[in-house]
Amino acid sequence: MSGGEGGQRAIVRTLLDRYGETYAEQCGIKLRNTPQPLYQVLVLADLLSTRIRASVAVASARALFDAGMSTPRRMQDATWQQRVDALGEGGYRRYDESTSTRLGEGAALLLDKYGGDLRRMREAADGDSGALSRALRELPGVGPTGAAIFLREVQGVWTEFAPFLDPKAVQGAERLGLPGDGAKLARLIKEDEAAAFASALVRAALDREVAEEVREAAG
Repeated sequence: MSGGEGGQRAIVRTLLDRYGETYAEQCGIKLRNTPQPLYQVLVLADLLSTRIRASVAVASARALFDAGMSTPRRMQDATWQQRVDALGEGGYRRYDESTSTRLGEGAALLLDKYGGDLRRMREAADGDSGALSRALRELPGVGPTGAAIFLREVQGVWTEFAPFLDPKAVQGAERLGLPGDGAKLARLIKEDEAAAFASALVRAALDREVAEEVREAAG
């Protein structure tokens, strides 16, 4: 662990300054507690959870939204081929066919069970992150990783779940010499920085050079 709380805070500030952008922001999603951007984050989380580069997942989500598939209704109403084409445009080719199918099925289930509004899922979870994760995992193709990414991204607007650090964020913290404990990490940031901090930690986990650069600059 990095030397003392002062050293840890320097690492955190450097990390946030250089990499403190959520994946939703990177994708151009203006996150608010309204149905459309919340659904867009869910689609992005689904794509990010597959074994593919994060940059490709972000580009592919943006391509889907640019093609008009930014709500559950529009995702469901699009043809399977339209979804495949948009995913391919973003570079998401290895899994494009199976992903197209599950995005259509997931949108249909979301419409049927929650009227296409993820806020209803939030209400049913009643502040319990485990309950919300289980509800998310009922959607086709959303596993534990996808559910965790969604929670990580929305904690800025669904603050009852903050601070939320998924296993990949904790891995990034440990690589940076920071505590692997969410409560200890939360003391190193401002309340409204939780989502950006978690995403920055993930970037450190995914790219060793990010972690090395931040530690060197903070030292």
